[in-house]
Amino acid sequence: MLVIKDLSKQFHGRKIVDTISFTVDKGGIAMLIGPSGVGKSTLLRILNNLETIDGGSITLDDKPLDSKEHISGMVFQGFNLFEHLTVEQNITIALEKVMGLSTKEAKRVARTLLKRYGLLEKAAAYPSQLSGGQKQRLAIARTIAMKPKIICFDEPTSALDPMLTSHVAKNIQELANEGYIVLIASHDTALLDKLDCTIYLMDEGKIAQQATSREFFKNKANYPLLARFVAGSIE
Repeated sequence: MLVIKDLSKQFHGRKIVDTISFTVDKGGIAMLIGPSGVGKSTLLRILNNLETIDGGSITLDDKPLDSKEHISGMVFQGFNLFEHLTVEQNITIALEKVMGLSTKEAKRVARTLLKRYGLLEKAAAYPSQLSGGQKQRLAIARTIAMKPKIICFDEPTSALDPMLTSHVAKNIQELANEGYIVLIASHDTALLDKLDCTIYLMDEGKIAQQATSREFFKNKANYPLLARFVAGSIE
């Protein structure tokens, strides 16, 4: 279980994440929604040791997150692929240089993941030759190659055609079903009814309201703030 307790982060005196607390079970999905600037992406960056915290704690299975271990992986909004490397090399480079795998073993892992995500025939291609959906699948494959326990998605649908939302949701739900802890930061509420998740509406660095996706869609009247945000985002 991932436990985030009283987490705080500020920039230039302004609290971006303000004493946030929540938990995510193994195989669970936490979806942080809200407009830009409310702290969603910052929280994910903290989990991936891209930002430090000013207060609070983060533990996984009762142990503090260790920056030396590859516990959390990130699928960035812009994918952050290495444009000068082939699709296969985008996966093998970290396996060899960070995980210490041999070239042969790194290629075996990469090929297995590329096959899973329908990219095997693109192994020798470069990211610029991929569609947006293919780039995202490559970013996911590269992340899970490192065998993290937590996978974070920052705005997973923002760089994609809206028609691909269902495919994105399917890929994310599959990861949760396999036992990964998944966190998503997004303002795209179209994902909500496609995922079995807990929704956290963020406002000014705090959690303003929360509900499971099933509870929310069963009775929106019980969650007026969430309902208002979802309605406003699709008008």
